[in-house]
Amino acid sequence: MADQDQRQPGPPPLRLPELLEGGWRLLDEVEAGSAHEPSSGAVPVQRQVQQGLRLLERAARAVAELQLFSHNEELEEIASADLKFMLVPALLAALILKQVSPDKRLEHVQRARASFMDFLKVCKDYGIGHFELPQESDHLDEDQSAGSSQRVGPTSDQAALIAMATNRQAKIERYKQKKEVENRLASLKTSVDGGHADEEQIREYYLLQIKKWISTSLEEIESIDQEIAILSRREALKQVQRPSTRARPPMKPFILTRDAAQAKVFGTGYPSLATMTVDDWYEQRQKQGVLPDQGIPQRPAGTEEEEEKKEEEEESETAVWRAREWDEWKDTHPRGYGNRKNMG
Repeated sequence: MADQDQRQPGPPPLRLPELLEGGWRLLDEVEAGSAHEPSSGAVPVQRQVQQGLRLLERAARAVAELQLFSHNEELEEIASADLKFMLVPALLAALILKQVSPDKRLEHVQRARASFMDFLKVCKDYGIGHFELPQESDHLDEDQSAGSSQRVGPTSDQAALIAMATNRQAKIERYKQKKEVENRLASLKTSVDGGHADEEQIREYYLLQIKKWISTSLEEIESIDQEIAILSRREALKQVQRPSTRARPPMKPFILTRDAAQAKVFGTGYPSLATMTVDDWYEQRQKQGVLPDQGIPQRPAGTEEEEEKKEEEEESETAVWRAREWDEWKDTHPRGYGNRKNMG
């Protein structure tokens, strides 16, 4: 019975090399499977992505705890077998970008950028490759706003053209170096994977892998910065276009009555309902500002009296004018004028 109660030990925890190899293998499988799957958001692909993320996150914590890399070391002081662990942040960032979640896309690209930057900083500290570190994401918005506020003129246009040409040349050089590195890696991969490579070949193989991922990281950060700018503008546009509707208080049921006496009668018959007269209802709705004619400008109170006074004055002037015409007509026409019956 005692033997049956004993629990069987589980599998031993994975060591750091196994964590790195497992996460790296899943990344290669995801990249190869994305070409065959109709969408990178397919369930099998995303399951591999999450599994690889868990392995590489554990590997990143182990590298930090062991303190394998230091700012005070030289590249020659790192053991050849430990060089591959320098790739953990880059591989982790590549898997983070494979996640498909529109609601968390901005969070994912920012996290991937930070991981790529950690990898590039370590490479810069050890002098691996010749490259310039990209700007931190905190300073991107400041530089963009400062550049947009500068005066546009011939000098700024010329500087922009020079920067574009320099950037294009740097991309061409990176592409050539990446192709050379990939060709050399292909020739060393068989020996390293088969266990027939010596220490010098192993060191060269992982240094070439690091240089390859330096080029990949620089390209990915450039794309990430453009995507972050688009996603940020989209979020700001959503905030602007979101309607600000003011909720009106719900109306209580009531009965309209002609006068206060009728309100009392209905009030006794329907004690659960509120009652009011038409005038009370009109005054209440007028205070709430919901009457349909409240947006129409009303005539001033004294306008009607002024118009009535003006009409009375016009009528009196017309009467005076008609009386004067009648007096003039009587002066020129004596009594009996035009009466042909009295003619002799």
